[in-house]
Amino acid sequence: MQEDRIIKALGALAHPLRLQVFRALVVTGPSGLTPGVIQNALGVPATTLSFHLKELASAGLVTVERSSRMLIYRAAYDQMNGLLGYLTDNCCQGAACAVESTAAACGC
Repeated sequence: MQEDRIIKALGALAHPLRLQVFRALVVTGPSGLTPGVIQNALGVPATTLSFHLKELASAGLVTVERSSRMLIYRAAYDQMNGLLGYLTDNCCQGAACAVESTAAACGC
């Protein structure tokens, strides 16, 4: 991923509600969620959710598809994996390392 896309994605995830929405979409998987389901789960006004979904879509972290009269939002796993890959590309100074289940970071 290019650095400007990384910055935009990290900026989008830097808001608590957008992070909650994105995590909900990641957990849901490829079936995705409608705005109504997300709204009910998170208890936010429709206009607020719409704004934040637009920001996540603009950052390339979610996709939206129209199915009949409904919109289905899904996590963009390729973008998420690209972001994670960028952040961990030089983990442990390029040496092979593994994250232990009890450690918060790689065992450098």
